[in-house]
This record gives sequence, C-alpha cells and structure tokens, in this order.
Amino acid sequence: MSTFPDAPGHRRADTSIAAANALVPKLGRAPPMALAASRGTGGHGLTADELAARLDLDRSTIQPRTSELRRKGLIRDSGHRRPNATGKQAIVWIAG
Repeated sequence: MSTFPDAPGHRRADTSIAAANALVPKLGRAPPMALAASRGTGGHGLTADELAARLDLDRSTIQPRTSELRRKGLIRDSGHRRPNATGKQAIVWIAG
C-alpha cells in the first residue's frame, strides 16, 4: 500500500482511511494535470484556487495535490502571495 505523497493522505482514523481509499481511483490524472498547469505559468505561478479554476476542478481536490507535488519536489513555494477566493493571502506555486 502506498503512502503520502504517493497516495492520498489520511489521519489514521477509519473514516479518514476510507475517504482516502475512495479517492484513489479518481485522482490518477489530477497530480499530472496540476504539475503541467504549474509548469505552463513560468515564474508567474498559480495559487491553489487559480490552479483549480484552470483545471476546472474543485479546490478541495487540488489543495492536497499541491501538497503531494511539493513533497515530491515537483513544485515549490515561489515566495509570492496572492489573495485567494476568501481574500486571504495564498502561496503561489511554481514548478520545481
């Protein structure tokens, strides 16, 4: 069995494990799509909200993928921040 960041993370509670396992078949394309979208922005980068909008996916699907890609060293925090949908400052992610 794979563990984070190669598989959805969980909090070691039965409900969290079940939720993570239910995501596995749905997530096959999300990390590569997120990485490709991040690479396509150059130094401008994308926040999780911007990435979700670009890929036409829910932010709750994309946010964990950014954590996975960061842990794998495929994207990194640019050091820049932009407001997200709630008006709070969000990390701007750039490729690798």
